[in-house]
Amino acid sequence: MMPKLAIVREPGNSYSKCISCHPLRHTIDLGRARRQHAEYCRVLADLGLELIRVPQDDENADSCFVEDNAVIHHGKALICRMAKDSRRGEIGAVESILKGMVSMKRATAPATVEGGDVVHFSDRLLSGVTQRTNEQGISQMEEWLDIRVDTVKDPSIVHLKSYVTYLGKDFVISTRRYSTHPTLKGCSVLVVPEDEGYAADTLAIGDTVLMAKGLPKSQALVKDAGFDVVSLDVSEIEKCEGALTCLSLIL
Repeated sequence: MMPKLAIVREPGNSYSKCISCHPLRHTIDLGRARRQHAEYCRVLADLGLELIRVPQDDENADSCFVEDNAVIHHGKALICRMAKDSRRGEIGAVESILKGMVSMKRATAPATVEGGDVVHFSDRLLSGVTQRTNEQGISQMEEWLDIRVDTVKDPSIVHLKSYVTYLGKDFVISTRRYSTHPTLKGCSVLVVPEDEGYAADTLAIGDTVLMAKGLPKSQALVKDAGFDVVSLDVSEIEKCEGALTCLSLIL
């Protein structure tokens, strides 16, 4: 089913203080990050999505990564409990936006869960058990959203969606690391080249797939699978260890 809404939030003034180990973090250009975010929003609007903008947050550096704030499925939202204390201040404004749109419940301690770990399929969710999402978070998500949640357990990674995303029509794009994982059995898995690992984080809107610019081999794989591709420059997002899925909550 084609989504209708995208919740987004422009990078705030403290964006350059984001949680990141990227080697180019010190070169973050806030103005460029905002221009890249604006282009991302324009593309979503052109694809037919109504944009709902959360007010800019200058206190929380990672606040533009709204996906981590909630997991939404079939009219319900689990409001996430972030693993990092420094990110928990982001949640309130997103929760206020969702109020009245979906039924909500907050994840509670000792659970941690972040939307960047959760891949949405038509009949199930796939979640990482990672540095940011734990087993208790999985349990609360499965119970509240009333859907099966399969897991990929790897405590060495931050978010699963950096490595695996769902394109639609039973196609998945993945790094080689997870391409043969049992949870992907039955899917047509497109494996990105080793030198284009960042391409595994894509955002599919209907038959159109948003992909990071400068990854031609991976884009060709997706086009050959029958999808339209929109290429976006997200260099300043990548420096904060973010990607295309991180920047929106899709309903």
